[in-house]
Amino acid sequence: MGKPVLLIVEDNQDLLKQIQQDLERRYGRRYRVVTASSGEEALTTLRRLRDDGQRVAVVVADRKLPDVDGIEVLKQARTMFGAAKCAVLTSFDERERIVQTMKEFRLDDYLVKPCQPPDQRLYPVFDDLLADWESRVTIENLRVIGSRFSPEAHQIRDFLARNCVPFEWLDVDRDEEALRLLGDSKTELSHLPVVVFPDGTKLTQPTNAEIAQKIGLKVRPEGDFYDLVIVGGGPSGLAASVYGASEGLRTVMIERDAPGGQAGLSSMIENYLGFPAGLSGADLARRAVAQAKKFEVEIVSPQVVSGLRVEGSTPIVTLSDGSELRSHVVLLATGVQWRRLDVPGIDRLVGAGVYYGGTLAEAFFCRNEDIYLVGGANSAGQAAVYFSRYARTVTMLVRGANLDDEMSRYLVDQIKNTPNIKVRLRTTVVEVHGESRLEAITIFDAAKNQKETLSTNALFIFIGALPHTEWLQNVVQRDDHGFILTGPDLPRGESNGHFPQGWKLNRDPFWLESSQPGIFVAGDVRHGSVKRVAAGVGEGATAVQFIHQYLSSAER
Repeated sequence: MGKPVLLIVEDNQDLLKQIQQDLERRYGRRYRVVTASSGEEALTTLRRLRDDGQRVAVVVADRKLPDVDGIEVLKQARTMFGAAKCAVLTSFDERERIVQTMKEFRLDDYLVKPCQPPDQRLYPVFDDLLADWESRVTIENLRVIGSRFSPEAHQIRDFLARNCVPFEWLDVDRDEEALRLLGDSKTELSHLPVVVFPDGTKLTQPTNAEIAQKIGLKVRPEGDFYDLVIVGGGPSGLAASVYGASEGLRTVMIERDAPGGQAGLSSMIENYLGFPAGLSGADLARRAVAQAKKFEVEIVSPQVVSGLRVEGSTPIVTLSDGSELRSHVVLLATGVQWRRLDVPGIDRLVGAGVYYGGTLAEAFFCRNEDIYLVGGANSAGQAAVYFSRYARTVTMLVRGANLDDEMSRYLVDQIKNTPNIKVRLRTTVVEVHGESRLEAITIFDAAKNQKETLSTNALFIFIGALPHTEWLQNVVQRDDHGFILTGPDLPRGESNGHFPQGWKLNRDPFWLESSQPGIFVAGDVRHGSVKRVAAGVGEGATAVQFIHQYLSSAER
């Protein structure tokens, strides 16, 4: 198949040659740099590469080409190579206009000519684009064989996608290669899904932990005592791990599913500071994990924390296998989980056409289909915009009377300007239909005061979230909804003056400290938190500063 291609389109020959040389110098071992000096030449090259079965990783085109508009080249490149990253080449004085163009045509980034020096102007952009492409592109070495509507297969696809592990999906109902790999074995067909690894070994109906061990993820911690144990690997936990480890704390982060948490499922976050083209939750998680590993954070995933207690001033975390971790400090950053939709017929179809949240892995199955999303906040809006690239139509079912109440303005505008997204307000799902897979949904339109049954293979649900904190009962104080109380939100006791009820120290709890000294809380699981990715990152970083104050305090 050959090396993946980096295609550069620019009519200035000197600039084109310079960019080509710079790219070959840094990426030549892994990629082939191809150039074109006109739009027509670029489109001819793209068609040839497609016909030859080549892979195109990145296409960069000048905005002002003499024949075909550079944006048109990028649009056609994405049509021919869906996984390719597309960036526009522009001049310094057109930067503001280009940002709007990127938003309109969903481009991935831009470069300002002449891209010199490359260490500052060229390589950082390409490093990000290629890291993203490599994390998404499927490879033949790791294969998942199963049925689209199998909940077990969905769980495996979801796990691999959230952990940024490239894989090839083979459907037993459509792909002959799937049957060849199984050897036409009826026994294996009855025990799908099967994961085939690069060394040729197979795991039948594997658990996430079994897959994790096979692909080299760490499912058990190395030590039994740490300065800082972080429970949860979403934005808050990842930020705290980076700041904690970079400031000298021996840090371990325990995550039950995959780093990134619920934010890792976001198809596109466009209001995160420093990323004008936006970035997906998976991109953010991948970057944060790389940063954490740089500072030698121990990341344990998938692993479940089942208990927490305190002996003296030492928090002790219990894992699902019964092992225990002791530490100076624990940070709870467990986030929240999607609220379940309670309607007839839904429970048996979860993973078989009904999905809570929506990883990018499911978008492939929605090509040319009519799909439905339940929810009217940012997560639903982001998913609708992303899935609209693949589905024939995306219909948002929103309980409220308008989108503006819970959704950011930029998303409302995008949805209004996307022709294949439909919004049905004051509408709820009241029943789902199907035996082994989703076949239809029944909705109630409050505006029309009538029910309607709609055929569909896919229903994605984004209807708010709840904390998973039952295991912390009698450990830290929580509000009526299960969110953990911290600092000034802790109820004050009547017998000990202004200190919180049950508080043992002669000082107030720090802002992000729970009712138990030495146990801190950050992110969505905290009572009163701002449910935004940037806020979660900020709380994770801030918690480390309070942790240092706690560790240096004479009274602990």
